[in-house]
Amino acid sequence: MAKATTTSKATTGLSPSTTQRYHYDIYAILEGTQEMYFGEEVAINVNLVEKVKVPRSAPNGQGFQEIDKCYISPTKRRGVERRTLIWAPMKAGILLGDHEQCGIPGTCSRQECPICCVYGALQPKEDISLIGRLTHGGGVAIQPLLPEVKQRAMHPSVMTRVEGVTPMPYRREYNEPALLYPVYNHCLSITEQEFESVAYAFLNALSRIGAGNPKGVRIADGLLLEENEPLLVVDRYLAPLGKRPTISPQEINPNVALDRFRDSAFFVFGERQNSEVIDRGVAFTRWIGDQAMQRLQQYCLDFTQRVLL
Repeated sequence: MAKATTTSKATTGLSPSTTQRYHYDIYAILEGTQEMYFGEEVAINVNLVEKVKVPRSAPNGQGFQEIDKCYISPTKRRGVERRTLIWAPMKAGILLGDHEQCGIPGTCSRQECPICCVYGALQPKEDISLIGRLTHGGGVAIQPLLPEVKQRAMHPSVMTRVEGVTPMPYRREYNEPALLYPVYNHCLSITEQEFESVAYAFLNALSRIGAGNPKGVRIADGLLLEENEPLLVVDRYLAPLGKRPTISPQEINPNVALDRFRDSAFFVFGERQNSEVIDRGVAFTRWIGDQAMQRLQQYCLDFTQRVLL
C-alpha cells in the first residue's frame, strides 16, 4: 500500500502521474424541488435547519443590516458526495466502498482508491494522511426566504409502547421549495480519470441532498445562449482565464443573480464569448450549459465503465 504525506516528509506525497494534471471547477445553481430539511441543531422540540446571517447595506445607505438565509452546507454536501461513491453499485452486487475496503470514518487512504484519491483520507494511528484535492463552496440561498416550521409524527425508530407514555409529535423546519443555491466544487491538480470520480459523485448526489425525507435538488434551468439550459459551468485549466460565475451572498434578486452568472460564464480572458465551449488549448477550457452537462455525463459514464463495470 502506497503511503501518502506523513509528518516526517515535506513533499506532497502524491505519486507521479503519467497523464497531465489540471485544476477543475464546477459552478452550478441548484434549485430545491420540494421542501427540504438539512439539520443543524434541535431547539425545544423543533429540528432546525442550517441558516447563515448575511450583512447587507441598509436601504437608506447608512450602515448595514443582517438578513437570515437558508444554507446548504458545503461540508454536508461533500459528505453526501463521498457516501455516493462509497455506496456506488458494482457488478456482482458489491459496493465500491466494500470493494476498496473504504468507508467513513474507516478510510483506506490509498492513492489508488477512486474515493480517497480526491476526497482525501486520514489514518492517525498509521501516521498516514492523504490530502483532499476537492473543496466545496457556496450554498447560500439567493432568496431571503426563511424556513417553514411543520409538524411531523414521531419517527418510528423512537416510538415505544411504554405504558402510560404517549409518543409526542415533533416540529421540523424545512427550506422552502424553489430556493436557488449557487454551489461550487474546486479540484486541485487532478487527472482526468480522477475527475471522473468528482463528476460521478456530483451528479448522483443531487437527488440525495438533505436529511430524512423528502430529499433532492436539481440543476436549475435558465437563459444562457438558449432558454432552458442548465445553469452549469465546468472549467479545466492550468491558468484561470475565465471570470468565475459566482454569486454574492448579499444578492437577494434571482433575476440579477442569474444575469451575473450568465455574464461571468461567457467572459474569458477579458472578452465576451459567444460559444458554450471556450477552448484556449491546454491552458484553459470551459464548457457551459448543455455542453457542460454533457461533459459531466461523459465523465460519469467513463467512471462507470472503468471502475464499476
